[in-house]
Amino acid sequence: MDLQTTVDLDSVLQANSLLASTALVATAGIAAAEVKITGYAEIGIIGGDKYATDSWHTDIDVTFSMTGESDGGLAFGASIDLDEADDSAAGGSLAFGNMTQGGETYFLSYGALRLDMGDTDGAFDAAMQEVNLAGASIADDETSHAGFNGNAGLDGTFDGQIARVSYSAAGFTAGISAEIDDSGDADPVWGLGLRYTTDLGGTAIGIGLGSQTQEDIGDLVGISLDAKMANGFSAAINYSELDPEVGDDNVTHLGLGVGYTMNALSVGVNYGVYEVDGDETSSGFGLAATYDLGGGLAAHLGYGNSDIAGSDDVDSYSLGLSMSF
Repeated sequence: MDLQTTVDLDSVLQANSLLASTALVATAGIAAAEVKITGYAEIGIIGGDKYATDSWHTDIDVTFSMTGESDGGLAFGASIDLDEADDSAAGGSLAFGNMTQGGETYFLSYGALRLDMGDTDGAFDAAMQEVNLAGASIADDETSHAGFNGNAGLDGTFDGQIARVSYSAAGFTAGISAEIDDSGDADPVWGLGLRYTTDLGGTAIGIGLGSQTQEDIGDLVGISLDAKMANGFSAAINYSELDPEVGDDNVTHLGLGVGYTMNALSVGVNYGVYEVDGDETSSGFGLAATYDLGGGLAAHLGYGNSDIAGSDDVDSYSLGLSMSF
């Protein structure tokens, strides 16, 4: 081996050592951090009176989630849903308001105390249980009928950016939230929520209480009760009432749902009705079934029917596959 070869080998070894040291230093700073990318896609067919004609359905969703922890034990994180990030007027079935969402969420937590900000639920929604308990459809037939209430309450009254502080201990979770009018012309939407969960002989019981208020809109209160049994059955009921600031007609909603999950099959049925001053204005029911084919692939069936006062019934259906990555 000549001198030149020896020098070249020494240079390579020194370079490799430097690269390895640099890599260790670079990764040491992110040892407590984690970045995940998850994906979800749907294909199938949708139809019914709700649409002009039967049509193919495709959808794809990518979510970036980032979490970390400080030296003092403060956990933090953020996520962005690319399916919603550019949708500033995302619709959906709402309780008593409009929703604007951006798909970005942020959190800080320390022990039992947690702060959530961004496109997150107000304290009312966080405490209340929805009645779509099992199964899901590719077109949300079971949650987009005229009787469904997603308990969004007054969330989305302004820009949909919400701050919620919650504390959890001994089965109780208490929260307070605020959504601010960026223009400064209106008072914030304030929310309060309390949820209690316990286990009674193998049946998980949940009770939710919530309220939201905005000076120009009115006061919203709600209660929910849900149970999940060891044999695969589940049931839920929720009730909410809005006392509007303008007018004397209270708006109420009642929702009921049952679900069943066994092995790869999940099936859920729900019903809901809205009333204004005791007179029914709209109602509906939804059905969803999911069969897990394994490996992230699942088959879905959905049906929804809406009955709006003064109008003909409207229905929708969907059939297809979902892919989780």
